Amino acid sequence: MPANPYTALPLSAWLPVSREEIVQRGWEQPDVIVVSGDAYVDHPAFGPAVIARLIEAQGHKVAILPQPNWRDDLRDFKKLGHPRLFFGVSAGNMDSMVNHYTAARRLRSDDAYTAGGKAGFRPDYASVVYTQILKKLFPDIPVLLGGVEASMRRLTYYDYWSDQVKPSILFEAGAELLLYGMAEKAVKHLLERLEKGERFDQIQNLEQSAFVVASKSMITEVEGWETLELPPHEALKRDKKLFAKTFRTWEENLNRTHPARIIQENPQGWLVINPPSPVTTEAELDSFYSLPFTRMPHPRYRKRGPVPAYEMIRHSVTMHRGCFGGCSFCAIAAHQGKFISSRSEASILKEVEQISNMPDFKGHITDLGGPTANMYRMSGIDFEKCRKCKRPSCIYPGVCANLNTNHNPLVDLYRKVRAHPAVKKLSIGSGIRYDLFMDEKDSLSAQRGHRNYFRDLVLHHVSGRLKVAPEHTSARVLRYMRKPAFTKFEKLKLEFDSICLKNNLPQQIVPYFISSHPGSQQEDMDDLARMTRKMGFRLEQVQDFTPTPLTLATTMFYSGFDPYTLKPVAVARSKEEKAAQRNAFFWYKQGRKK
Repeated sequence: MPANPYTALPLSAWLPVSREEIVQRGWEQPDVIVVSGDAYVDHPAFGPAVIARLIEAQGHKVAILPQPNWRDDLRDFKKLGHPRLFFGVSAGNMDSMVNHYTAARRLRSDDAYTAGGKAGFRPDYASVVYTQILKKLFPDIPVLLGGVEASMRRLTYYDYWSDQVKPSILFEAGAELLLYGMAEKAVKHLLERLEKGERFDQIQNLEQSAFVVASKSMITEVEGWETLELPPHEALKRDKKLFAKTFRTWEENLNRTHPARIIQENPQGWLVINPPSPVTTEAELDSFYSLPFTRMPHPRYRKRGPVPAYEMIRHSVTMHRGCFGGCSFCAIAAHQGKFISSRSEASILKEVEQISNMPDFKGHITDLGGPTANMYRMSGIDFEKCRKCKRPSCIYPGVCANLNTNHNPLVDLYRKVRAHPAVKKLSIGSGIRYDLFMDEKDSLSAQRGHRNYFRDLVLHHVSGRLKVAPEHTSARVLRYMRKPAFTKFEKLKLEFDSICLKNNLPQQIVPYFISSHPGSQQEDMDDLARMTRKMGFRLEQVQDFTPTPLTLATTMFYSGFDPYTLKPVAVARSKEEKAAQRNAFFWYKQGRKK
């Protein structure tokens, strides 16, 4: 980081984070205060900043309260005063428990979303803690919950860190409303309705929202919406098989083009989760990324050190949202949605131009990606067929015949970015789904296009290492993961090595694997060790499975059942079992079995 990257911009370029900055703007009070568990980084990759800038773009006064101290007399929560409309609460870009703890429930010593990488600047279950404090201090001011932590806890879920089945976070936190997923459109509509004089407790038909009412009779029907009633929370707590079965019901509903409204009885009232907003259009997504971000952390952090998560993405560009991969351990589809929403070429190239003008830019765009790097502009060929489909994955167990897997728009975009005079290198840092371009059932012309994409990727967009995620070698475990057969990875490595050899490129392919995933047993890990050793890998990029709320894998971990067959699933639960599986990765270290 340069000695002072902030000198080119006045303090007023950022949204205010202190009472002094609010006064300098001539405000009596903000309309909205966004409370975040992250340091304030004014960049489109940071959710709280995006929502705050969007609120500002609607003509509202918005301030940010980043990482308030919850341990003392709570003065941080009072210093900005109270907002005219509501407090918006987010734990930050990550679930606070994933941020704090390893898969072995050990406390982490750092925090990538805090200046200097220092741990301890947010509480466990930050969304709940922040909301409860705000309701205590400002009982009459509504609280709007958002962010990935709240989104993935929007209905009954298993919490790994407390080893409990918990109700929707709305009951514990006490917020008036929750917006799940990428909620820009829902925020805009909410603001419009609040300015017309509606109260939070009157708004029952806002898409992509969740709320609580005292009784079922208080739920207002909405024309055109189906209603799906899930089993009561207390029944799901008692019955693990019912918990698993209900997950399938919820996931299949989620993956429809027009999901039903969900209702559920809880001891404290009835939970209502409205359907998501329609898939974001190209123009809408472009407008979100054109908001006036400084693309830098707030100057208040200049003496505290860099924000590590920002350092990783400061010169990267997000091309699209959503993921139709359906991996069982992943939360992206449940948060961002299955259907892809892509930005226009013009919007992406405009952001590349902005990055090229940053004072610290040295010519390297570190990523042009998304949740999965190579799903840009991909969707159903005949969308009417998609309307009848509820598959959680468009590419598992095989690539859907109705899916457009054309990679040419990506190749064209890569070439245009490479042609920018200030760009010396464009790397693709996001993971790729290689089964998208290695489908033997494709036509010969499609296969040629796919080979062209992979060759372009290897020749121009790998910074020494291409990271891919086969996740396992066992066919049985891969089925539980919803991942392709390991033979596809073996073929990918052969093609990668061949391209590098022919072009004299000293590059490596680096595979990611997961241990202790539901269905994985010790013999599977031993086979993984033998196969990867035979291929010449000394594995470094490995992960012990971490159960996170509202994923298929977590449901299997907790319940012991596959929700789609209701058959038992082997699960490694004890520290000893999990350690033994993880050790299989490191056969080359002294004292470990080969």
